[in-house]
Amino acid sequence: MQSRTTRAESTVSPSIKHHQILIVGGGAAGIAVASSLLARDSRLDIGLIDPADQHYYQPGWTLVGAGVFQPASTMRSMASLIPKGVNWIKHAVVSFTPHTSSLTLEDGRVFGYEQLIVCPGLKLDWAAIKGLNETLGTNGVTSNYRYDLAPYTWKLVQELKQGRALFTQPPMPIKCAGAPQKALYLSCDHWLKAGRQAQVKTQFFNAGAVLFGVADYVPALMKYIDKYAVELNFNHTLVEVDGPAKKATFARKLTDGSTETLICDFDLLHVVPPQVAPDFIRSSPLADAAGWVDVDPATLQHRAFANIHALGDVTNTSNAKTAAAARKQAPVVATNVLTALSRSTDEAHYDGYGSCPLTVERGKIVLAEFTYGGKLAPSFAPWLLDGRKPTRLAWWLKERILPPLYWRGMLKGREWLARPTLLPGSVAK
Repeated sequence: MQSRTTRAESTVSPSIKHHQILIVGGGAAGIAVASSLLARDSRLDIGLIDPADQHYYQPGWTLVGAGVFQPASTMRSMASLIPKGVNWIKHAVVSFTPHTSSLTLEDGRVFGYEQLIVCPGLKLDWAAIKGLNETLGTNGVTSNYRYDLAPYTWKLVQELKQGRALFTQPPMPIKCAGAPQKALYLSCDHWLKAGRQAQVKTQFFNAGAVLFGVADYVPALMKYIDKYAVELNFNHTLVEVDGPAKKATFARKLTDGSTETLICDFDLLHVVPPQVAPDFIRSSPLADAAGWVDVDPATLQHRAFANIHALGDVTNTSNAKTAAAARKQAPVVATNVLTALSRSTDEAHYDGYGSCPLTVERGKIVLAEFTYGGKLAPSFAPWLLDGRKPTRLAWWLKERILPPLYWRGMLKGREWLARPTLLPGSVAK
């Protein structure tokens, strides 16, 4: 049995190494599920595979882009977060061989497992938009979806005195579907309070057909769209950026199924890139036709391989891809993996919970919480916090409570407000 210390395995060996449980991905989902497993059984032999040196609290980047958080507060070293007792394999996975319960790393090593948990997140496909990579971080082109660019967003917002500001949202699915709007609202709030709203023409280009996927929250959001005089453009997808010329090209889907091209000038362009599953997932036997890991939406067990579970942004479940979803999924996967190992008789189900704190102005948030099918799932009584209305309490939760809940709760296996739902007949341990 391995001692309960965190270490990185890096020595190349021709022999096949083995762990009782292998976790692919050290983001929010990976570290949370590792901690949840150890909280249930500290004797488990767990290996976690991730090549990254740093771990990021990505929900905080919206507030970095609005000058509320400092970038450094959203980053910690991976070594400081991986639970003691988990063997850190600091490499990348290149392929899976589920029929032999093994996978291969970039250095050629093969690892075997009894249970595999897949949670490497998703890929931000910047290259899918022509000219974007060449101009990101310059020429007024920015994105809160990158750690190094969120501060540039705030710089641009402060400096823009007049002109045209464009905000984009790509086709679904994407990480945190409300984040493109959060950048829009917080920027507009700054310009309004600085007396510049009339001088800044603001447009929102959404590849989808609605402002937000859960209709109950749309009325509150529309009030802010009107307040900030934002021009809404649905069914518009950003396809090209010419940074030096400050021109953005959109493909607009027409009702007859055809498309037309629209070119817009800009002074500030906030881009959210298309998002897909990582390459090594899309090319693997674990993926569905769209490239996402194919799991049962309730148990998060792979549909074809019984000793594989997945969670987080990489799955093909229909929930919102948010940290809040991963926080709820981690205990479910931990419970079901232990049952698969005959360490438990419980079976847990995930109901599709996701949360999106929509920062409609500095100091107020519309707290969207919902499960599969867009069913509202508020965490608080309506008299305390009605998520369909902008409230200061929801802002306080986002700014003051959620970051420590993430670092000290979720990533440590403390399942505050996240205990899994067990099937009838199961007994909570």
